[in-house]
Amino acid sequence: MPIKIMGDKEFESVPSLKSKALRINLNQNIYGTFAEIGAGQETVRNFFRAGGASGTIAKAMSAYDKDFSDAIYGIENDKRYVTEARLKKMLKHEVNLIEERITREKHPNKIFFSYANTVATIDFAKKYKGHGWVGIRYQTTPNEDYNEIVLHIRFHENDARLQQMTLGILGVNLIYGAYYKYDNPKKLLRYLYDHLDKDQIEIDTINFSGPRFTKVDNRLMSLQLVKNGMTEAVMFGPDGNNILPAAILYKKNILALRGSFRPVTKVNMDIYKTSLNMFLSENKVKKDKTVVIFEITLSNLRAEGEIDEEDFMARARLLCSLGQTVMISNFKEYYRVVEYFSNYTKERMALSMGINNLVDIFDEKYYRHLSGGILEAFGKLFFKDLKVYLYPLKDHETGEVTDSDTLKVHPRMKELYKFFKYNGKLQDITDYDPAIMDIFSREVLQKIQEGEPGWEEQLPELIPEMIKANNFFGYKTIETVKK
Repeated sequence: MPIKIMGDKEFESVPSLKSKALRINLNQNIYGTFAEIGAGQETVRNFFRAGGASGTIAKAMSAYDKDFSDAIYGIENDKRYVTEARLKKMLKHEVNLIEERITREKHPNKIFFSYANTVATIDFAKKYKGHGWVGIRYQTTPNEDYNEIVLHIRFHENDARLQQMTLGILGVNLIYGAYYKYDNPKKLLRYLYDHLDKDQIEIDTINFSGPRFTKVDNRLMSLQLVKNGMTEAVMFGPDGNNILPAAILYKKNILALRGSFRPVTKVNMDIYKTSLNMFLSENKVKKDKTVVIFEITLSNLRAEGEIDEEDFMARARLLCSLGQTVMISNFKEYYRVVEYFSNYTKERMALSMGINNLVDIFDEKYYRHLSGGILEAFGKLFFKDLKVYLYPLKDHETGEVTDSDTLKVHPRMKELYKFFKYNGKLQDITDYDPAIMDIFSREVLQKIQEGEPGWEEQLPELIPEMIKANNFFGYKTIETVKK
């Protein structure tokens, strides 16, 4: 028995890279191929060095030449190589080869896998740090349908050799986690960073599929990436699958709407429709080159100090059911949202918000961590010819409507506010529906939770039915409340 000293505390031991690779190698049934493009054979190298690899590695290859790669995997429609479609084609092709070449009659207990990556490391000018797709297609029992884990990475290191080593470590962690941690995907995510630092590599997209992951909601996995600090923001589409931010944002005009959407109301959709019409009327903004993003920041996802995952899933599903693209971010300040979008596009950008949210933007306390304070933040926020569309606020008691002309900001901010207003950076939404201005998400939520009637009419069509059917937001019927 190991010696214990008084005062010792229990902790989770992280297996070394060699131990992980050796455990895979020593399993007499795990058998598969490695196909790595763009950064050397860094993952399979760890398995060769660990020893005992002859019974595990069926083949290891790198198809660097594009013509040779096309001859093996075919030509992509977009002529690109570092894509999710390319990775999936590689995984499927290599698994099919194993199935063709290794007979089940001779090897009834073999569980096959194919690991692949297609990456671009940092360029010579060090302008683009590089990115890539990494994945594994594998079985956990013989004759089982294949499971798949596919993720997108962004390198943060400034040296190609270091990026190669980082990729190799990530690959070992993925293969090991796929076999020995698949029963808990949330933990599997964290284990991907064993022996790595978040400053080295970023995972901004991950999707699980297959029989072992039938109960996994990939949107919830997206939340974990942001929650764990693995990335600053993730996106997913109406179909519920995670999507690569670059794929949807690249060279696009972007209109972003931030909110709690708890739940999404008719006012939210009115802001969306009216601000989109205003945005499309701007110079050089074409509909086919424009995307709308509904953004939820983690600061709006925290309930009583901790993120309520069920609550998050409710908001996400409702927005997706309306055909919207959702982004979950770690960005508390608006200027960070604009900075993030600027990584992917140089086209026009706009933010749409309620007039009351503008007060927070002009509050100096949110920018004390910046050396340039609020002026630095505003320089980052408006440098891209950004427009802010403002939805008016109606006072419950007086019926008075507040817009950009009547909004009161702190006296120290008055001249700065007038500067942006005069230069057309702040624009009022005038084509709004006055009949729904009294709708507030927090009041609708209270009615849902207390079983009060009348909240259904304040939400978009079909949303009330979804809330009732799934008991979202602690939905209670009047009968339940009476009991």
